[in-house]
Amino acid sequence: MDILNMLGVALGLGALAGINLYMTVFVTGLALKMGWLSLSEAYIDLSVLENPWILGVSGTLFVIEAFADKVPWVDSTWDMVHTVIRPLGGTVLAMAALGQIDPVASVIGGLLCGGASLVTHTAKAGTRMMLNTSPEPVTNIAMSTAEDIFVLGGLGLVAYYPSVALVVFLCVVVGALYMIRKTSRFIGMLWKRFRNRSHDSSEQSVSTGN
Repeated sequence: MDILNMLGVALGLGALAGINLYMTVFVTGLALKMGWLSLSEAYIDLSVLENPWILGVSGTLFVIEAFADKVPWVDSTWDMVHTVIRPLGGTVLAMAALGQIDPVASVIGGLLCGGASLVTHTAKAGTRMMLNTSPEPVTNIAMSTAEDIFVLGGLGLVAYYPSVALVVFLCVVVGALYMIRKTSRFIGMLWKRFRNRSHDSSEQSVSTGN
């Protein structure tokens, strides 16, 4: 049961980091700092998150992301910048959660959970890009708010029901893979349409010139 709990914490933090890394780090660190959450010996490596410098940096970036994440196309640019940062952060968090087990297993688990971060990040980025084809900003704000609520709820699940979190976040990763497939088809269709329009415009320009 202990190993399942540790995997649940690691996978949960990794998957949530792919959606909102700074919120995941800041809220977890704040909960530890304020005594809302106590760590067992197995997760002592996560205590670094309550360091004042980490809280300050993650809190500042969280506030910036809270605004950037709700503006059409700014959110997609932000996601593009974080394509490496979020999975890397998810890997570090997962390895910290798995720090008390065999080092080889910890590294493997960290890499797998980092992969989960990449999957959730890619699903988020693709969904946002799809939403940005809509001219109004309401959907972006609603989606960003829903993601924040999901991360908060996910952190609560990880903190108090880690074995349940393992099952839930395995399902989240599978669902994210499905979303990646759907959004990639949609984005591919938009790209094809854009290329066709560009090609038609070029032909019209040539015809006009002649």
